Amino acid sequence: MTIRQGRYSKFLRPISYFIDLLAVNGFGYLAFFENAQGLNFFLSASLSWIVLATVTQFYEVYRFTRLTVIFTKLIKHFVVFTLVVLSISALWSFDTMTPKAIGRYAALLFVAVALAKYFIYFALQRYRSDFGGNYRRTVVIGSNGNVNSLEKFFKENPEYGYKLYGTLSLQGPDSISIEDCCQFIVAHNIDEIYCSEKELNTEQLNELIDFADNNLKIIKFLPDEKRLSSQNLTRDYYDYIPVISLRNMPLELSFNRQMKRFFDIIFSLFVLIFLISWLTPILGILIKLETRGPVFFKQKRNGFNNDEFICFKYRSMVLNKDADMIQVTKDDERVTFIGKLLRRTSIDELPQFINVFLGDMSVVGPRPHMLSHSQMYASSVDKFMVRHFVKPGITGLAQIKGFRGEVESPNDIISRVKYDIYYIENWSPLLDFKIILHTIYNFIRGDKKAY
Repeated sequence: MTIRQGRYSKFLRPISYFIDLLAVNGFGYLAFFENAQGLNFFLSASLSWIVLATVTQFYEVYRFTRLTVIFTKLIKHFVVFTLVVLSISALWSFDTMTPKAIGRYAALLFVAVALAKYFIYFALQRYRSDFGGNYRRTVVIGSNGNVNSLEKFFKENPEYGYKLYGTLSLQGPDSISIEDCCQFIVAHNIDEIYCSEKELNTEQLNELIDFADNNLKIIKFLPDEKRLSSQNLTRDYYDYIPVISLRNMPLELSFNRQMKRFFDIIFSLFVLIFLISWLTPILGILIKLETRGPVFFKQKRNGFNNDEFICFKYRSMVLNKDADMIQVTKDDERVTFIGKLLRRTSIDELPQFINVFLGDMSVVGPRPHMLSHSQMYASSVDKFMVRHFVKPGITGLAQIKGFRGEVESPNDIISRVKYDIYYIENWSPLLDFKIILHTIYNFIRGDKKAY
């Protein structure tokens, strides 16, 4: 994820992994081995550490995570990891890995990792409180007891990195409308909205949720147990104050993002080296023989967090001034002969693996739209902007379900958004794998909307 004010740096989790794995292998070398004979141990221990960290959510520590929760994660993780090391010693029959040596190794490793984890945690808190960095702009909507407690929490705990820009009320003498709240949020570039669910009626609640979705704002609720307890929502605690997140997105978890990014790099490198490297010169000659102009078509599109990026494709049309405004239609006269072949087979999309490698796109995700269409759909299609909570993809769930290419009716874009939101809320490596397989199948079979 891009570094921006109010977000954890994208380097923090990888740095934590690196430090811990360095300790796992460094202490292992000192405790058990005199040379490189422990290669099997290093590989087994490192892989086990990463898998266990995923299962125990060892690195899912947030600015509001309590110290007791971190300590619980440490204990849980190390108990299981110590058992794994005992199993490794039995598997590889290392004479130096006695139970006593393993116990000493686990104790030293626990102290080292705990110190590193707490150092990073407190260093970030100091950075926020003393230098005002890594903060999130917040606004609180409501006026009940929980709202007052959260407001006090934000003001008295700057080390957590929440900067309160205002407390707005929808009731009482100082009340304002939902529209005024939304204008305030946009004017102050608010990152996260906290509101008392009890103070909002159903219409106001839906209006605020729609606003947050369409403007890429995180919305969380101070719960009213009578109305929200039965829903499948995520509950966190800021100190003792319960806060509920409306939308649970798997790709918000650092490990999931890193795993998806790792796959994107490997997959895109494979395509770039073994396919695009030799295909581009051939297609370049064919494209230039038919019409004048560049081999690659470059167009600005909206990506993650609605940021603009340059999207690459093989040029399939004659040069024209409407390329950035008018979508290609069936039997479009702008499409060249070689362009028809490229578009029919979707080969024109292959250069987007350059975008994947650069980090602008992912192999799988919501398809990016040209800027003019993003602006149009953002104002006319409800929750269209939710698609920008993740990186756009070369292929996606909506595309394999038949909603690719030209938008022929309002139902096309509405269905596309519904599938994209489902993907965002239900992402998994298995879902990505299924989408890729289905895309390959559609490529072999041919897609009637590929024109």
